[in-house]
Amino acid sequence: MDVLINNNNSSNEELASIIQNFNKVTIKEIKPTTRNINEKNIRKHHILDCINNHKITLREIYNWLLNNQNNSNSIYLLGYFYYHGIEINIDMQKASELYQKAVELGNDVAHYNLVNMYIDGGGVDINHCKAFELSEKLAEKEYSCGLNLLGYCYDLGIGIDMNKKTAFKLYQKAANLGNSHGINNLGWCHENGYGTDIDKQKAFELYQKAANFGNVNGMNSLGCCYKNGIGTDVDGHKAFELYQKAANLGNDYAQFNVAFMYKKGNVIKRYS
Repeated sequence: MDVLINNNNSSNEELASIIQNFNKVTIKEIKPTTRNINEKNIRKHHILDCINNHKITLREIYNWLLNNQNNSNSIYLLGYFYYHGIEINIDMQKASELYQKAVELGNDVAHYNLVNMYIDGGGVDINHCKAFELSEKLAEKEYSCGLNLLGYCYDLGIGIDMNKKTAFKLYQKAANLGNSHGINNLGWCHENGYGTDIDKQKAFELYQKAANFGNVNGMNSLGCCYKNGIGTDVDGHKAFELYQKAANLGNDYAQFNVAFMYKKGNVIKRYS
């Protein structure tokens, strides 16, 4: 019998509601891998925050999921627990099987995660052609994460020939739908003239917009703008604040930038 039903019917009903609507939360908060940084740990942090906000333990959720594999969200989340070793040993093969099952039921978040597995490996063999094919299907739904992910494929030549202009257009579509990683990637395109003309001011504005959405890559990119005077005046203190904020949220590049600024000691006290 379901552990949660035995202990607390109201908690069980609350958890059922959370799981039923989890894909809506995920679509809003969890974004795909960006051009430069894999965001798996950040996505995990968002999911655990969502769970903790409802004061339901991970063990309760795991037990509930085991006994309620009756919709795509619960199937996807159980796969997520296996992928990250939450209340169970890591089993990427099991995770991939559950993701695939959820995808067959139309779960876009599982679809996105499965694409990343085909790109990175783990649980499935690396298959860039399959990753591209699945990304196309996700983008056809006008799913902003899928559009950004398909842009990423064209950007780096994953399962398809590199195409700067197509990558730019897809990042633009994702950005127009409010995808913060699409916005950040679009900024990168404008900064470097990738698929479009160089426009440092536009890049700065896009990085600022991404950062305002809480995007850690946007924070780091904006820090670089202030550090190097890209589309704005040089402001070392502002750069350090942004690097520090992004570093605290787990951004590897920002952590490096903070360490580098400490080493140089140009803006803050030097540590060697």
